[in-house]
Amino acid sequence: MITTSVHDMTFEGLTEWLAERGHKKSRATLVWEWLYRERTTDFVAMEGVHPECVKALAEHFHIESMSEHSRQESKDGTVKFLFRLKDGNLIETVLMRHKFGLSVCVTTQVGCNIGCSFCASGLLRKSRDLSSGEIVEQVMKAQRFLDGRGLGEAVSHLVVMGIGEPFDNYDNLVKFLDVIKHQKGLAIAGRHITVSTSGLADKIYTFTDDDLKVNLAISLHAPNDELRTRIMKINKAIPIEKLFKAMDYYLEKTRRRVTLEYILLKDVNDQREHALELAELIGERRSLVNVNLIPYNPVDEHSQYQRTERHVVSEFFDVLKKQGVSVSVRLEHGTDIDAACGQLRSKQIKKEAVAN
Repeated sequence: MITTSVHDMTFEGLTEWLAERGHKKSRATLVWEWLYRERTTDFVAMEGVHPECVKALAEHFHIESMSEHSRQESKDGTVKFLFRLKDGNLIETVLMRHKFGLSVCVTTQVGCNIGCSFCASGLLRKSRDLSSGEIVEQVMKAQRFLDGRGLGEAVSHLVVMGIGEPFDNYDNLVKFLDVIKHQKGLAIAGRHITVSTSGLADKIYTFTDDDLKVNLAISLHAPNDELRTRIMKINKAIPIEKLFKAMDYYLEKTRRRVTLEYILLKDVNDQREHALELAELIGERRSLVNVNLIPYNPVDEHSQYQRTERHVVSEFFDVLKKQGVSVSVRLEHGTDIDAACGQLRSKQIKKEAVAN
């Protein structure tokens, strides 16, 4: 029998599904707690759940839809997982250790069609969206990994910045957020969740209107259209003016800060004039915008780009600071492993291609 992932169900959806089969709401609550607080991987292990309820769940759903293909652990505590899905596709998930807690970076698609010229994730075209359950399960796998260490640690933060464009898989993204924030489950606070987009303006409007109460990050990476189009082909369809108009709608309606992600590429977008132009572009939005400078992780397939020297990063930072722009430099995680998003996956696929 073909089953679907139970993680594809929101709490309301599971409650309704069980009610249609004659089960009380209290049973849905108990099942939900077994899934997300006890983190069981077997319906039969759900003690206290009515046997008929367990039977119905086991007949229609599965709990695990991916297996751990490989894992890399960094000296700094970063753990990078390569998961194999039921259809054989590979995805990456990263668990990172911060001073403020433990965060998981999740993937939303198998491959990516955005095609940023510096990104390892885009080396392989998108083949499909992940279901909401497959996104949820990445967090569950990371949490079970922590559970296995017996230190009582819990995932406290989420970033939706892995392989793929989250807003290109919007409906499943929304279901994922619903599940992961639910107070009877993992209960990860919306203020601890950040969704990143390469700039799908129409979905920024939808995201704003849906009022999901999570943080928004926008991958900008250049202060003008000419340069951004050169490194991010999406800018041809959605230039900066159109993108910023959508961002302004978000800022005005939510009053939440937006993070502008800016990856520094040596001698491409990292000069003083670029910093000044970026500050001018941000303009009067300074109080609601933070620029996050990202040191580039070199990728063999994109050898045209090199890492900006540390002193140049500092100079870029200082220029923005002096212009009154809120700015930070992203702390690096996993520099001793395949740190670039998509890198571990692309290497494994190459290995398998050679082997075959």
